[in-house]
Amino acid sequence: MLKEEPFVNALMINIVLGAIWHYAVFFLCISVPTTLFAPERKIYLPHKWERGGKFYSDVLKINRWKDVLPQHIGKDGFSKDHIDDVSLEYLDEFIMETCRGEWNHTMNCLFSVVLFWMNDMVTALVLTLFLLLGNLPFAVIQRYNRFRLQKLRKTVLRKMHRQNRIRYRNEVEMENG
Repeated sequence: MLKEEPFVNALMINIVLGAIWHYAVFFLCISVPTTLFAPERKIYLPHKWERGGKFYSDVLKINRWKDVLPQHIGKDGFSKDHIDDVSLEYLDEFIMETCRGEWNHTMNCLFSVVLFWMNDMVTALVLTLFLLLGNLPFAVIQRYNRFRLQKLRKTVLRKMHRQNRIRYRNEVEMENG
């Protein structure tokens, strides 16, 4: 399709189409029901090879580079820079936002199919490399953060259960006391 176009024209068309694709994916991302981003869905579940997130820290050394990448603050101003609250509701929302971010960046990577369809092999490969470099690290960060948040959520739940058992024991003692 763009194989006959001069390089500059082909590049501009690719950039415009890529921008349209990215905006369309972003619009879908903020428009679809949040149930699409439920962490229980198969696409968001951990894989054995991820080893509970250790793959990202041990192999990809994610802690060395994740904080230098920019973050997008969602439509409601939900910042993912630091945890503002440890309530289950907040953690559940944060976990859902990691699924939303992963979905967004993964869907953006699918634009590579369009690149290969429209361009010669070399151009498609180069543009796909940039596309993947601009999206995969962010998708990986979302998965890594979800592992950490889910671990924190389990800790909060255990603490709540322990406090409820202590409260119940104290109430029973006061009644029998």
